Amino acid sequence: MKIWKVLFSFIVIFIFTGCGVKEGSAKKPVYKDGEKIELTSVVGSKITLLRKNGGFVLEGDESKILILDIFGTFCVTCQKEASNIMNFQLKNSEDVFLIGFTYLESVTDKYVVDNFTRKFNAYYFIVNSPDNDKIVNTITQDIDYKPAVQIPFKVVLKDGAYQNITDIYESSLSNKFYIGAIETDIIKKDIEKIKAQ
Repeated sequence: MKIWKVLFSFIVIFIFTGCGVKEGSAKKPVYKDGEKIELTSVVGSKITLLRKNGGFVLEGDESKILILDIFGTFCVTCQKEASNIMNFQLKNSEDVFLIGFTYLESVTDKYVVDNFTRKFNAYYFIVNSPDNDKIVNTITQDIDYKPAVQIPFKVVLKDGAYQNITDIYESSLSNKFYIGAIETDIIKKDIEKIKAQ
């Protein structure tokens, strides 16, 4: 009987304390400065991002302003804004490069092309890779973003540094991300300010 009490106590302690890892205490993998990240789009084109200045630059065209868009093909808001941000990319291709990263889903490149790119006119550079989680972890750590990522979620970088952009919810002057539906007019105004710096 004594052995059952000990075993029962051990089980109760194990259940209530878990395996010794506190929630949120495990370090998520991130990219380090100087690392190169080779990306392949869902249609097979390739680029390389370079970790620089605590952010990312496009290798070979480091002067371009990067917009990194974390989205899901299932996300209605992402679907609605896809053609608008595609048009924005086309009109600003000399200065801006848009990269979309699928997030919170496990689908094939063909699925993304058939059910997002073609369907919603999203012909910008879209990456559908298991490594997207590491990029998202890096971005959220870089900007000290603590909540769970809601999609769509965008950041803007120039020369590897995250830029302050319009906060449509709280009017914060030091906001480093867009969350939810963003009008391209807001993005355009922010890009103009960034280019003028």
